[in-house]
Amino acid sequence: MRILALVPGGIGDQILFFPTLDDLKQSYPESQIDVIVEPRSKGAYRVCKSVRDVLTYDFKDANSLADWGNLLGIMRDREYEVVISLGQRWTVGLLLWLTGIPKRVGYAGNGAIFLTNPIPLKTEQYAAQMYHDLLQGVDISTPFKGISINVPKADIEWAEAEQQRLGVSESGYILIHGGSSILAQTKGIEKIYPATNWQQIITELQQKQPNLPVVLVKGPEDGAWVSEITEFYPDVKIVMPGDVGKLAAMIAAANLMLCTDSAPMHLAVAVGTYTIALFGPTEPEKLLPKSDRVIGIKSPTGKMADISPQEILKKIWGGDG
Repeated sequence: MRILALVPGGIGDQILFFPTLDDLKQSYPESQIDVIVEPRSKGAYRVCKSVRDVLTYDFKDANSLADWGNLLGIMRDREYEVVISLGQRWTVGLLLWLTGIPKRVGYAGNGAIFLTNPIPLKTEQYAAQMYHDLLQGVDISTPFKGISINVPKADIEWAEAEQQRLGVSESGYILIHGGSSILAQTKGIEKIYPATNWQQIITELQQKQPNLPVVLVKGPEDGAWVSEITEFYPDVKIVMPGDVGKLAAMIAAANLMLCTDSAPMHLAVAVGTYTIALFGPTEPEKLLPKSDRVIGIKSPTGKMADISPQEILKKIWGGDG
């Protein structure tokens, strides 16, 4: 069976969709599953073993009729039997109908007229569970088991070498990811926790746990944030994973992950590292599973900066003790 999934959104959205893909592959082991994602999200599939091909299409771009036509041509040429779509716009529904794919699964609502198997959209639940509901459209009733990923052996070896280089392989470490994507910033979604607040947290961590080093994750867009912190703490350790697999391997080896609501948070959930995540305008219960290994701290005002460092530290020591 040839199956296609349309998964708009960032890397975090892809990771939340992995359980759906994994159970699809498990239920139909002979199937070939392809995905269409935005170019920025292609790298997520380095840690997903259920997908054959990752095709890219910029769903957010002001696409011309020619762009739509090219995408339609690709989808028709591959002769898919099933398509599952997270996109809820009626234009996406129309596109799926034009492909002639016999079984079209998506959420009830806008564009559902073009679907053969619309599924109720239950937005109040954990997003990964909400995505997993789409499997009802292909007669799969496997219970939702949570997110898991498949980290390549080469990435685990890279992370082990990095821990040696940083001198943290024996002691363990606390990993901090406090950055935010440029896209989120341009949309006015403030997901960066201020460096001055992180400095207060790092100070107390170093006082109370002097033998447990702090390591900052520096992604391609985190330069300014890391510079602000290293100005105060020139000795803080920095890791720059080149892709999602290497980042996941570094998170998996950490004693504790401190992060904002972001793709690395979903990786931390997937690898089972004890995690404290900060939320501004978004709701923790929709983006985190119920787990004693994950704590979400929601801003009282919706602004990330208004979470007090003391509240985060209270959760850290509460979690440790």
